[in-house]
Amino acid sequence: MNATLQKFGYPATLIKEYQKWVVVLRPQQVTLGSLVLICQDVASAFSQISPEAFAELPCAIREIEASVSEAFSYEKINYLMLMMVDPDVHFHVIPRYGTEHTFCHQQFFDHGWPGPPLLKNPNETSQDMIQKILTHLKKSWVHKTKL
Repeated sequence: MNATLQKFGYPATLIKEYQKWVVVLRPQQVTLGSLVLICQDVASAFSQISPEAFAELPCAIREIEASVSEAFSYEKINYLMLMMVDPDVHFHVIPRYGTEHTFCHQQFFDHGWPGPPLLKNPNETSQDMIQKILTHLKKSWVHKTKL
């Protein structure tokens, strides 16, 4: 397990595990349904991931987009590959919303809309709410086996 997986709470935050990629719920919900897509290869640059990881990436992205849309009806989705603090190859997956969203009686805001997501201004969420979002995403997960 790489350090980035550990930082983002794996295995407690696990939504879906592929052969080369792992989807986890982002503990800080920048917007409702924020995720992290983490490569399991030992790589600190996108160009260093294996051909198998490159080949599997489109399937993971299709499932993420279909599932988060099913769960929360986002308007846009942003993939941020920053790797400044956490050097392992990973994307922050940020669903975007033009209006506030309510989930389990809590309002969630996209503070950066329509500009870039504001990673340093997440929605406050309790551990109970994180668990509810995680459970809802797992139930809503759409499996797309074809590339």
